[in-house]
Amino acid sequence: MRATFDDSLVTGNELIDGQHKELIEKINKLVSCCEEGGGKLEAIKMLDYLADYTDFHFKAEEELQEKVGYPGLEEHRKKHEEFKKSVSELHDMLAEEEGPTDAFVQAVNKNVIEWLYGHIKGFDCSVATYMNLNSIPELI
Repeated sequence: MRATFDDSLVTGNELIDGQHKELIEKINKLVSCCEEGGGKLEAIKMLDYLADYTDFHFKAEEELQEKVGYPGLEEHRKKHEEFKKSVSELHDMLAEEEGPTDAFVQAVNKNVIEWLYGHIKGFDCSVATYMNLNSIPELI
């Protein structure tokens, strides 16, 4: 399964939407690497890059939420930590195997792609709604 950035994932914030597109691109590269027989080291490298980009992206989101006084920031941070833990668990799973397995790809689909879709459509879009309702257009 490949992730796709579509209209249901648009928050209306150009910076965040651009980062979501980049994040989806990184996820798809990881899945492609696994499905096309990429080796363990290549898959680990892709997963590490995904983890690094995720940290960068989450910091940007949280800084934006602080700036606009978003009341759900702490809950949002907890969700980000859950995702980081899932990526760490995927790293452990990959490290224990000789290479990316079908089970690993299924775990990426469930714990990364499905999580990301739900998170953007729920949490991230709620931040955009908050910003719109509170007339904070310069940040949207």
